[in-house]
Amino acid sequence: MSGHSKWSTIKRKKAATDQKRGNLFTKLVREITIAAKTGGGDPGGNPRLRLAIDTAKANSMPHENIQRAIKKGTGELEGAVYEEITYEGYGPGGIAIIIETATDNRNRTVADIRHAINRHNGSLGENGSVSWMFQRKGTIDVTKAAVSEEALMEVLLDAGLEELDSDDENYFNVIVDVKDLEAAKQALDQAGIAYDNAKMDMIPDNFVEPGPDETVKAMKLIDALENCDDVQAVYSNLEISEQAMNSLDS
Repeated sequence: MSGHSKWSTIKRKKAATDQKRGNLFTKLVREITIAAKTGGGDPGGNPRLRLAIDTAKANSMPHENIQRAIKKGTGELEGAVYEEITYEGYGPGGIAIIIETATDNRNRTVADIRHAINRHNGSLGENGSVSWMFQRKGTIDVTKAAVSEEALMEVLLDAGLEELDSDDENYFNVIVDVKDLEAAKQALDQAGIAYDNAKMDMIPDNFVEPGPDETVKAMKLIDALENCDDVQAVYSNLEISEQAMNSLDS
């Protein structure tokens, strides 16, 4: 799954930029609010909320903001009512794209997404047009400096480990079933192994590697979609070639 490893590397690089954009907290608040609304305000009995809170804390969100988002989700405080809508489509080079949104105005959201896609040579598809190419999984990045591959596998074998991708230069990418994500995190915590980016992900069954120019265009489309206010996550089956990686780094 070298393509997934390269894509994970790009997403880690982009995460630092996203934090500077000022919309990261907005996305985190919406996820906490929706998680509390759908599964209750107790993170002990709501794995999605627990994951959202952990992600918010990892990104230095103040405790007060987290609690306020939970209370909005449970109805203890007034706030916007968000609905989750998923869009599917294609980008340059024939890549498949899944766009997850949380919105209080679906007309605004679809207009923003259409604008980004049309501007960057993509196209929207029907529901189900590309989602069949992906599987929802739990993923965790573990710094290679923290542990050997053999020791990491030993820690995670009883915690639902499905695959351990070691292609990235600096990180192991742990892949588990979504229901085993919390167990994998707990196993790493108990073993004292540092990790980053524990999250629910959409992993493609196969990757598409366009030419360098098309890859850069596809990345610009993904970046534009991620900059839409109501977009929570963008998934793709884009594989990043080394040449394209160098173009993005320059």
